[in-house]
Amino acid sequence: MHISVCIIAKNEEKNIERCLKSLRPYPFEIIVADTGSVDRTKEIALRYTEHVYDFAWCDDFAAAKNFAVSKASRPYVLVLDSDEYIISLDFDVFSDVVLKHPKDVGRLRIIHTLTQKNQVQEKKEWISRIFAKEHYHYEGRIHEQLESSGKKAYRTYQTPLVIGHTGYDLTEEQKRKKAERNISLLEKELRFLEESQEEEKIPYILCQLGKGHYLAKEYEKACEYFARGLSYDLNPKLEYVIDMVETYGYALINSSQPETALFFENIYNEFGKTADFQFLMGIIYMNNARFSDAIREFEKAAGQKDCKTAGVNSYAAWYNIGVICECLGEKQRAVKYYKKCGDYQPALERLHEIV
Repeated sequence: MHISVCIIAKNEEKNIERCLKSLRPYPFEIIVADTGSVDRTKEIALRYTEHVYDFAWCDDFAAAKNFAVSKASRPYVLVLDSDEYIISLDFDVFSDVVLKHPKDVGRLRIIHTLTQKNQVQEKKEWISRIFAKEHYHYEGRIHEQLESSGKKAYRTYQTPLVIGHTGYDLTEEQKRKKAERNISLLEKELRFLEESQEEEKIPYILCQLGKGHYLAKEYEKACEYFARGLSYDLNPKLEYVIDMVETYGYALINSSQPETALFFENIYNEFGKTADFQFLMGIIYMNNARFSDAIREFEKAAGQKDCKTAGVNSYAAWYNIGVICECLGEKQRAVKYYKKCGDYQPALERLHEIV
């Protein structure tokens, strides 16, 4: 077998067994680099692999991941986090496709799950996690990125691996602490990049700083970083740029700046082909009392086949149209849209109130 799974962990006793148990059916070599756990993380890891190593934490996720990769004895590595786990994998197909792309980077499908207002929410995306250890390494103190040995651009390919992630499903206190840690490391990284004049990497760090403040519900501060990041000349097709734009939109809404968010009309041609952006535009119009425009965008989003955030191309879009109709006094029309939402709890509650 030619693939090692590399994991870094610290105080992950609540998550790591689920991660390792999901790997057990497959012939992976498993590498765990512990960065200073004081709970049962190492004890649990040793039940699944003998390859458990200590790494002295140095405020650098890239260094920790590169250490874990260095301990792998197989030519290809799959990097996972402790709060991730395999949902589905056709191992033979996965193995074959990795071997066919020896110098490229493999991507897997990740499903982020979190609970908000008693509703389970999912967001899906493709991320790059599989590579030949001789050709790639990580760079970046936090939200580390893969770099090729020659600093050249690399090609990617998709694999049939689907993993779940629950790292965002946290209490408010846990979110605050995670955001504070991330922001501190990102600020250090930003200073380093500015001092070394690595301009091309700065927008990505600004994006992550914005997301860190967004997680901490510091929406105005998040907007400042998103605006700085988007002031650079960026490729609108890059995934982090798309993510930055969309999160910026919600940060503007959450910081009571709906009028400012209307400038997203000017970037519609570049970003407006997805259900997620169309749904966002619906929210922006809704918060500016432009209800006809909002309904149009929600209808467009609901007509899309795919989306990143579950519901924006179905029940969430229908629900918001129902809310608009109800606010306009069109109760029968509202009922029609609420019924289209199926078992979406907020819609069921509104139906109960109306009926």
